[in-house]
Amino acid sequence: MKTSESINRRAFLQLTGSTGAMLVLGFSLTDCKGKEAQAASQLTNLSEDAIAGRELNPFIIINSDGKIILMAHKPEMGQGTWQSMPLIIAEELEVILDQVQIRMAKVEKKYGDMSVGGSYSVRGSWMDLRKAGAAAREMLTQAAANTWKVPVSECYAKEGKIYHKPSNKSLPYGELVEEAAKLQVPKEPKLKDPKDFKLVGQKIARPDIPLKVNGTAQFGIDVKIPGMLYVSVLRSPVFHGTVKNIDDTETKKIAGVKQVIQAERKLNNHKLYGVAVLADNYWAALQGKKVLKVEWNTKDVDKVNTDQQYTQLRELTKTEGVTARKEGDFAAGFAKASKKVEAIYELPFAAHAPMEPQNCVAWVQGNKIDIWAPTQIPDSAKKELSEYLKIPEENISLTITFLGGGFGRRLFADAIMEAAYISKQANAPVKVVWTREDDMTGGPFRPGTVSSFKGGLDASGKVIALQHKVVAPSIMDNMFGSKDPKQRQDDGAMEGIKESSYEIPNISYQNIFAETTLPIGWWRAVYSTTTAFAHECFIDELAHTAKKDPLDFRIGMIQKNLRMKSLYTFLRDKSGWDKPLPKGWGKGVAAWEFFAGRAGHVVFVSKKPTGGLQIEKVVVAIDCGTAVNPDNVKSQVEGATVMALMAALRDSITFKDGVPQQTNFDNYRMMRMSEIPSIEVYLVPSVEKPDGVGEPGLPPLAPALANAVFAVTGKRIRKLPFDLDTV
Repeated sequence: MKTSESINRRAFLQLTGSTGAMLVLGFSLTDCKGKEAQAASQLTNLSEDAIAGRELNPFIIINSDGKIILMAHKPEMGQGTWQSMPLIIAEELEVILDQVQIRMAKVEKKYGDMSVGGSYSVRGSWMDLRKAGAAAREMLTQAAANTWKVPVSECYAKEGKIYHKPSNKSLPYGELVEEAAKLQVPKEPKLKDPKDFKLVGQKIARPDIPLKVNGTAQFGIDVKIPGMLYVSVLRSPVFHGTVKNIDDTETKKIAGVKQVIQAERKLNNHKLYGVAVLADNYWAALQGKKVLKVEWNTKDVDKVNTDQQYTQLRELTKTEGVTARKEGDFAAGFAKASKKVEAIYELPFAAHAPMEPQNCVAWVQGNKIDIWAPTQIPDSAKKELSEYLKIPEENISLTITFLGGGFGRRLFADAIMEAAYISKQANAPVKVVWTREDDMTGGPFRPGTVSSFKGGLDASGKVIALQHKVVAPSIMDNMFGSKDPKQRQDDGAMEGIKESSYEIPNISYQNIFAETTLPIGWWRAVYSTTTAFAHECFIDELAHTAKKDPLDFRIGMIQKNLRMKSLYTFLRDKSGWDKPLPKGWGKGVAAWEFFAGRAGHVVFVSKKPTGGLQIEKVVVAIDCGTAVNPDNVKSQVEGATVMALMAALRDSITFKDGVPQQTNFDNYRMMRMSEIPSIEVYLVPSVEKPDGVGEPGLPPLAPALANAVFAVTGKRIRKLPFDLDTV
């Protein structure tokens, strides 16, 4: 597995190939995962240690009593992979869910890529997981045939047993597993016909939810080990500041404070510094930090100011960028257009703000490290930590806990490296817990972007020319750095744009690199959370300029991409787009397709009697291919929609003299339950392989909302966030 410090985003999210040796089954289950599949059996955080039974492959273990154990090798952060991935194995293995248990896998290379991100877990594992279950089923069937000395064609699997058709006798898997393990692994096991699926496609309750409700699920912040010290870190208020002087006189007077030491973490290409207060309880560590006096050296540090930053971004729209897509001759097409439209859209920086702040328990003992952490990149974190502290990777044990949200923030291992660094300096086990303020201001942030547009229509209202320039800081350059200007461009900044399904004869889509010293990183749906807003709002501007229905206008520009065309048609039907609206209502539409999948929103808004607007209803359509668990798909899309509402209507991250100005939920507000409108989610019927679910439901919401605002007020929203009460 490559470290996230040495590869690009696409490679990072793709699954690394593993050798056949990692599987007794012989074909490469590069992303096969076993997370909690059963609705009735007990979900547990226990590791794979001391599991009795025969391992048919690293992900499937069958005990002699017939209990099937699936190893969980992908972190669960609320996205439901603990159920959906083993459910796929169980489908082909022909077992029922109450026969299945889950155990947390150790972070080892035999499991292949253990990271979660890019809505990739299920869509990247679909065929491998099916083959794992099918191969095990065929081996067990053959073992039964050998035992009975009958043709294998007379045998079949059902609910954890192999049956002999003529005699109707049966043997449970537990009695066959020893014999099955001796057999040659089928290279191409026969997969079930989707029409025969009994589990995939069914609405099945997620087994991790009760544990999270009753408090028995263990998150990183819950971990305790004997003798550990609690740590709170005072970090430089300005990124890249270094420690000049420490006065810990008052800190050491606090009862329970044990040590005060310098701390550091590696985030992207940079080391960031702080001073750690270690105590025998967390309250003492916090109180000690409050009275700690640190003088910071920030003389040569770039002190970013948001207003100045966006002035520079807007100026860059006047320059030429790197072409991401070109069709025809934009300049010529635009010159002969009967109607021309130009606009600039601004999108802000944003924090991830997961409910569980960053935390890690670390214990460095000489040449050995033990880590307990809620991370999206367990295998990469081990490798990065090995390189950082010069300790062999095989000497690092990392235990994955539940994650209290990820959203891309936990694709970075800086909190883990910081905790390990502190443990090494203190020569003690430590638990580092970030405060909400630490988490909000510590980065990395979603990069802000500016998009400039020029669009031309002919006399009939057809779009004949479109230019979209995206000015954006580069996550890839921020992470890895490069002296070659061509290498500093981030192809991800054009995701969803360069492959847009709108067929326009003259296109110029460009990416313009913007320098930043701020730490930036992946955020749920990444650049699409900003560029989709700009692109889909400008398409709406063109539709209204052409005096055409916005949905008809979009469908009319799509001929080749049948899935996107069908998505819009499906969305039209489910939203009741063509029905007349009550007086004072407006509606807006947007859809987006990018690396994670495709979805579309229709948002209905109305004028409030007291002034301002309110959202009446949100209708979402997602084409995710085969839905492994439709209920889980809906919950993910609902969550993405709510997160998109927060980003559109609440707050952004701004900077003054290099210091983030938003620090907690009082000035970086979440959506309250009472503020969330009705959200209807519909799944496009499909037999295609699964696509992403966690991210596609986010990008189209904001443009659909802004387009609805325009429909009812005539005011075009070109900058986020905005306030419905003042538009």
